[in-house]
Amino acid sequence: MKINQNLTFNNSEGIFIGSQTNCKDCKIGIYGVPYDGTTSFRPGTRFGPSAIRNISNGIESFCPQLNLDLEDLKYVDLGSLDIPFGAPEKVINLVKQATILLMQKGIKPLLLGGEHSITEGAIAGIVDFHPELIILQLDAHADLRDEWLGSKHNHACVMRRCIEILPSKKIFQMGIRSGTSKEFKELKEKKRLISHQSGQVAKSLDKAMQPYLGMPIYLTLDLDWFDPSVMPGTGTPEPGGFLWQDFAAVIEVIKKHNLIAADIVELAPKLDHSEISSILAAKIARSLIMLLSLEK
Repeated sequence: MKINQNLTFNNSEGIFIGSQTNCKDCKIGIYGVPYDGTTSFRPGTRFGPSAIRNISNGIESFCPQLNLDLEDLKYVDLGSLDIPFGAPEKVINLVKQATILLMQKGIKPLLLGGEHSITEGAIAGIVDFHPELIILQLDAHADLRDEWLGSKHNHACVMRRCIEILPSKKIFQMGIRSGTSKEFKELKEKKRLISHQSGQVAKSLDKAMQPYLGMPIYLTLDLDWFDPSVMPGTGTPEPGGFLWQDFAAVIEVIKKHNLIAADIVELAPKLDHSEISSILAAKIARSLIMLLSLEK
């Protein structure tokens, strides 16, 4: 599907369960970014968007936690963005353009990655519409390096780049358990690091975000936030992660807030032949569609 001279979406790999294929009356727009050009350990996230879509028909449309059904919501799946091979700069710019396109139509974007470097493009596309934007990052890694492997737009640098373009400079980073000493020093000094005890309600997150009720929130979810026991299909797994019940605790906090956009990144489905990683990612996508549908 050709949108303009720069943007083309490929929907040959199917669509997410219940999605429309046009934007009419839709408030939420899904698009994939099949990119893993800066992967530094195990590649394969370029297959993430198609895996989430293909397996989504195996999940129920109803979510008992949110008491919502996808069948009652209108959302479009544009397909996956056609992107060039090679360096990330052109990809990030295309993601920015695609995000702006949806924002101009009053549609809340949900990106299916792809590696984490794509988040920079989404944030760049949103901040002109919402300069007061706040980012919530669920991740095993801080991603605050200034450069990695010679690139400033590497997945390991994505939150550094996002902070640079974020007018509010407000970011909460939850579940970080891997990074350099410099990164952890910054996390603590800037009071960005949100602790969470697995199996418990998300008290620290709730308290940190309480002053920002009504403010626009962007959620970026790197799937290595989850423990490798339930999310083996990711390029940089990190022991000591979280389970679905912990994401459910985060949902309880987010549903109080004004979520305007989100992404799910770092699914490498071919690293998990059981496909439980893809199923988990699809269920997360279902929850995010529902959270994006809530009016605040």
